[in-house]
Amino acid sequence: MLYKFKSKATGDVIMLQANGQRMLEIIGKHSAAEPSLKGILLPEDMPHALDALQKAVQQEEAQQQAAIAQAQAEHLPPPRFEAVSLRQRSVPFMDMIKECLKAEEAIVWGV
Repeated sequence: MLYKFKSKATGDVIMLQANGQRMLEIIGKHSAAEPSLKGILLPEDMPHALDALQKAVQQEEAQQQAAIAQAQAEHLPPPRFEAVSLRQRSVPFMDMIKECLKAEEAIVWGV
């Protein structure tokens, strides 16, 4: 399954299911108890969504730096991380949110 995020203000952003669900979990629009196959992100919710995504990216990067530092301190090989970081995966979605916020347009998925 794919997530296709659509808006009148931007082009579509398409993500694989796992990546789309992670974005939605970060912004509070998806959980195991309430899966979000269809939904809407309103302009008034977008500042919170951007803030949540930025914090999640910073947290992931801090955890990776801590893991690298710990490995170096213990003289172990550096840890391996996913080839594509959360920052790289979230940038298109964050750009979409920023543009839609400026245009005061909603983002929808699954419709």
